[in-house]
Amino acid sequence: MGTKVRKRVLRGKVAKKIKESIYQACIVNRWHVEELNVMVDHVHMLIQIQPTLSISKVVQIIKVKTSRILRTECHKLEEFIWGDSFWAEGYFA
Repeated sequence: MGTKVRKRVLRGKVAKKIKESIYQACIVNRWHVEELNVMVDHVHMLIQIQPTLSISKVVQIIKVKTSRILRTECHKLEEFIWGDSFWAEGYFA
């Protein structure tokens, strides 16, 4: 998952919040995080999910959850959020 227009904002408190919210989403949904790396402009993750779930649904859940948390807790990011999305469209699986 990459930030919109590949802005390099995933540092410090922001990166920590993203990691926490991804781990929390995985716990709630009974997914297992094998690996999670937050780079300055994108996130790499390897997650085990149930075979009944689609990858697109899992990515959607994670993007929505992290975006909401960043909007409420990291107000300095408002200048980087255009419209209603923090993350770029799409992902690579």
